[in-house]
Amino acid sequence: MTRSLLSLLLAIGLGTALPALAQEEQSTAPYAYRQLDNPAEEERAQALMESLRCLQCQGQSIADSDAPIAGSMRSLVRERIAAGEDPEAIRSWLIERYGDYVSYAPRITSLTWPLFAVPLVLVLLAFALLRRRFGAKQDGGADA
Repeated sequence: MTRSLLSLLLAIGLGTALPALAQEEQSTAPYAYRQLDNPAEEERAQALMESLRCLQCQGQSIADSDAPIAGSMRSLVRERIAAGEDPEAIRSWLIERYGDYVSYAPRITSLTWPLFAVPLVLVLLAFALLRRRFGAKQDGGADA
């Protein structure tokens, strides 16, 4: 009875410890939390990572987020920078893969130009209406 109880406890202990050990060994993103050896490459990677939005958190850059997808994206950025790829080429690839939302610096395209034009048109319209309204009162006061 003691031998079977000891075997059972050993099996339970191994059953709970092995998944945690296996998780540490099988990292899908090797550069998620490890910097590049070359300081210049790491600086370029860090600058790019700060300009990319975490798709899960949506309010943080991938440099600041602890979400698993942000770790994968950090690793991908570092691997591509280490391979000699240009940061803007990496940004373009990520935008193609995840959409314009991934970048904090949106591009002006045929789909996004209204987002840039509408606020400008509204400001010009407000300026014209205010000038017309207050300009008319000043002119009317001068005649009286």
